[in-house]
Amino acid sequence: MATEGEYESILCVKPDINVYRIPPRATNRGYRAADWKLDVPDWSGRMRITAKGKVAYIKLEDKVSGELFAQAPVTEYPGIAVETVSDSSRYFVLRIQDGNGRSAFIGVGFGDRGDSFDFNVSLQDHFKWVKQENEISKNPQGAASGPKLDLGFKEGQTITLNIGQGKKRDKPRSQGAGGSGLLPPPPKGKMATPPSSTFSNHNTVPQTGGPEIDLDSSNSNTVVQSSNPSTDLWGDSTPAR
Repeated sequence: MATEGEYESILCVKPDINVYRIPPRATNRGYRAADWKLDVPDWSGRMRITAKGKVAYIKLEDKVSGELFAQAPVTEYPGIAVETVSDSSRYFVLRIQDGNGRSAFIGVGFGDRGDSFDFNVSLQDHFKWVKQENEISKNPQGAASGPKLDLGFKEGQTITLNIGQGKKRDKPRSQGAGGSGLLPPPPKGKMATPPSSTFSNHNTVPQTGGPEIDLDSSNSNTVVQSSNPSTDLWGDSTPAR
């Protein structure tokens, strides 16, 4: 049971829960919700599941005032304190107890399967933690009993540390001879010749509206004819196919 000084934590809260009086179980076949008066619950309220130490408490409380109607201490799950029924996943049988040691079995039911799933999972998670705590308490040195990792140096083993060495910088480009900073000559091979001028070595001046003029008959055979506005520059060209 819980000891003094332990704090109480809340595991789950469900705002709607119905409580039923159930007939005594005559055989070992289990409880059936169909044997209860499901359309007329004996009490309705909210459910709050808390934990104090390793013990969980299922508390049935009034929705408005929060007054305790009944509670079921749970020391193990699954167990006698909380049992499922054979014909539904929304109904359970609780063993409630009072402060005088008296106990009774009642039926509880949720209106939604999601609420019953949360109820089930909250108890499973709590007692999974209880199981882990029990294993640790039985073998507190279990983790230390395993093989230890040897981080020591072996005989003759050394280690090298590079301290204060930054990244290597790129070497500056070497300058030409004499430190003039000129770029090196291009690699050997054919150099591209500059484009020839259309009117290289010619002194030809176009004239308009006059006779043909030959400025240098000895050095050039270029002749500029007079312009004719009516001439079509593209008249003799063949259209691209």
